[in-house]
Amino acid sequence: MPEPPTIRIGTRASQLALWQAHWCAGKLRKAGFQVEIVEMTASGDRPETFSQPIASGGAQGIFTKEIQDALLENRVDVAVHSLKDLPTETVPGLQLTAVPERAPVEDALVLGHSGRTAAKFSASPRSLADLPDGVTIGTSSLRRKAQLLAFARMHGKDWSIQSVRGNLNTRFRKLDEGQYDALILARAGVERLGMADRITAVLPLEEMFPAVSQGALGVETRADDEQTNAIIRPLLNDPAVFGCVTAERAFLKALDGGCATPIGGLCRWSENSQKGEGQDEKNAGAFTLRGRVIALDGRLVLEDEMSGSEPAALGKALAQKLIARGADELVREARGLK
Repeated sequence: MPEPPTIRIGTRASQLALWQAHWCAGKLRKAGFQVEIVEMTASGDRPETFSQPIASGGAQGIFTKEIQDALLENRVDVAVHSLKDLPTETVPGLQLTAVPERAPVEDALVLGHSGRTAAKFSASPRSLADLPDGVTIGTSSLRRKAQLLAFARMHGKDWSIQSVRGNLNTRFRKLDEGQYDALILARAGVERLGMADRITAVLPLEEMFPAVSQGALGVETRADDEQTNAIIRPLLNDPAVFGCVTAERAFLKALDGGCATPIGGLCRWSENSQKGEGQDEKNAGAFTLRGRVIALDGRLVLEDEMSGSEPAALGKALAQKLIARGADELVREARGLK
């Protein structure tokens, strides 16, 4: 019998990206395939970019382009991304082939270990509501910053919100040196790297709504690579999660948003225990999508929810519903197009 093909996985060389690539590789090796991990440096990982906020110009694709180029040039067979970093515009010749089971979607609050930080807290906070005035909060995300500003406006909080860049270890070092009192980070990334003990609190979704596709991995391949696609899809794809992120990404795309816009989206799938009269098997489940668009300065939060059976159509419909309430104006403002 011929040996199974060696599958070359392209990934960023960051600690978290490597964890994600090796997780996928483990699934493939368990099924009997040989796997080679091909590391590369994305433009967003270069030290000279760390002084710039992710939301600055040219942010689209800064963590994915180099890996996609390698895929197109047949230097790798598979690209593994944090799906929230993958632009919604499809690259000709490539496709999103699989989305595995999803990690927790929430954001986490992490406090620093410096004495200056400890002096500001009389008790360990369990939510944003417990953060006292005068704290400095670090985040690299406009979505998080806008929601922090909105929460501060609503609850009369006086916080300093500052940008923070670098890998997770670098951010924790800056935090513990006292440059920040707290960080807001994706829970999934902290837990995947074995640092769950650093999490002070998992933030309620009402306080900090997640980014589109947060907690999900995206496995990208060449559209015409039938052999690889036939291997990847059954081994790595979770159909319900794929449908959910399809709705979320359709919502983001219809709003013309990306990582430089303060937009959140989260979809859940539920299987109906009882079908209604006239409901066929295809529609025995439903996707429920919730979306949030926040003004950069936190002055306005637009949010709504819809359910449906077709993910892409659902995402577009929810976007149109929020656009009718002015969401497009907030997105243009965030993109500097007002």
